[in-house]
Amino acid sequence: PDFTLPDVNGKPVHLTDCLRDGAVVLSFYRGGWCPYCNLELQALADAWPDIRGLGATLLAIAPEKPDHGRETAARHALPFPVLWDEANRVARAYGLVFSLPESLRPVYAALGIDLPAWNGENSFELPMPATFVVGEDGRILDGFVSVDYTRRMEPARVIEVLKNRRK
Repeated sequence: PDFTLPDVNGKPVHLTDCLRDGAVVLSFYRGGWCPYCNLELQALADAWPDIRGLGATLLAIAPEKPDHGRETAARHALPFPVLWDEANRVARAYGLVFSLPESLRPVYAALGIDLPAWNGENSFELPMPATFVVGEDGRILDGFVSVDYTRRMEPARVIEVLKNRRK
């Protein structure tokens, strides 16, 4: 689905506009508090020259408030936009949203992860980590979603899909 989301500085980013310039890689992540998300974002930043060289844009999308998104982007020197998906509106449209079970909420709190403060709302909803490679025509060329938040699409796979779309 098409969307418009603000980046961490409040500038609107339209998927349709990005697709005019080439393919788009969408990376939905849980938040900068998640070590696996941080590893994935760093790997995508490292792969950015290849992704951009293949004419693609990458958009990182999370429900974390813009101040946290800015911190995440700065910590990893992310060369691509980080977008604020307030209340998981776009993640919901992509079928990625789940509610953190009541039983896990105290565990997160004990780890210092205050989701209501981090995301600015009390739903305890998160996106499943997911990556979609979207072709210029708006069709999803490849995607990866897993309920296991430790599993992600490898940047090498993203690059492979981007290379193969030109054949």
